[in-house]
Amino acid sequence: MANFLGEFECKLDSKLRIALPVALRKQLPVEAEGRLVVNRGFEQHLVLYPFTEWRRVTAELDRLNPYVKKNRDFARYFHRGATELELDASGRLLLPRRLLDYAGIRDSVVLLAYAQRIECWDPTLYENLLSDEPADFARLAEEIMGGAGRAERDVERLPDFRGLPSPPSGSRH
Repeated sequence: MANFLGEFECKLDSKLRIALPVALRKQLPVEAEGRLVVNRGFEQHLVLYPFTEWRRVTAELDRLNPYVKKNRDFARYFHRGATELELDASGRLLLPRRLLDYAGIRDSVVLLAYAQRIECWDPTLYENLLSDEPADFARLAEEIMGGAGRAERDVERLPDFRGLPSPPSGSRH
């Protein structure tokens, strides 16, 4: 599974293509074979998934109960606009006009690569997003990464040694 890293600014050409930076192309999983899926993000941006990651994400959606209306609504909205793309011989992707309009992307795009996705942002929206950083980012990090509940999750991952014989007394660990 790909684990992307990096932030890149790219220009759209007259045909609405972006040249995926070489550093990012090198991070694409081989098994994706240059195929990606672009989709709407949860905020006003686009998300590029390697095809293999897209299949994993949609497999999760396939497990939702289709007889529950909110599940159907979510699946429909999530898939709305999803388009399969393929890198051309020059490493470019043709982005659909409708999705570019949704994200407010005109002539350049910021690619934020993390985890198994690449977010595509209009540069102004991206800067506004980052300038809206919480006043106490350290406290937010503690809440998300180290706050209440994390210790309990970490304990749940520890092996359960109950019921195993204790080491003989006097032995060294």
